[in-house]
Amino acid sequence: MKWWPKKKKTRNPENSKRRKAQQEAKTMAPGEQDLDLYWDPKMADLLETWGEAHVWREVRLLFWQAQGKVLDIACGTGKTMEILGRFPALEIHGCDISDLLIRRAADRGLAPDRVKVADATNLECYETGQFRHSYSIGSLEHFTESGIDDFVRESHRVTTGFSAHMIPISRSGEDEGWMKTVQSFFNNSESWWRAKFEKYYDTVVFSPSGWEDKISVGVWILCQKGN
Repeated sequence: MKWWPKKKKTRNPENSKRRKAQQEAKTMAPGEQDLDLYWDPKMADLLETWGEAHVWREVRLLFWQAQGKVLDIACGTGKTMEILGRFPALEIHGCDISDLLIRRAADRGLAPDRVKVADATNLECYETGQFRHSYSIGSLEHFTESGIDDFVRESHRVTTGFSAHMIPISRSGEDEGWMKTVQSFFNNSESWWRAKFEKYYDTVVFSPSGWEDKISVGVWILCQKGN
């Protein structure tokens, strides 16, 4: 019988990078949001550029044929509002919990009566069905689990039709839980997030985004209310 030497296992460098990133991201029990960041001018500056290569291009495609009033939930400095505001068929409104970020939004020339300081988990400043469409980008994952439920419920309440939410999901496909890198966030699976949205929306579709990092990939959660 011939003896054949065992082949050395080759390591996938991408898996190694992901494991290292997961170790660097501190896993913790879900607690309070890192709200102080939203009053940090450096964070406000970051919000002006982070989506240029991917999500700001994608949101144009999602809404290019839409019409009517649209709410940007957790709008930050209003960068996305400015982009979609170039579509004449849309009337863009926005809200954010940070008065610093809302001032930035107003300073860029957005109509003051269309930007409000408001908590996404309790949009009492808006009427039920006030908007035809709504969206959020890179925000929902930073809420606590109960906050996510409130956020999705409120987006459903104020929207009559289509709602889109861009979030990261875990690259591993596992529910990795509440983590802390620059911000605290949930890095969980598609199925975990799907259950959150299907609780309120009749149709929920996941579509890939071009955003990614070592431990997460971006997706758009596209939601439609029933008749």
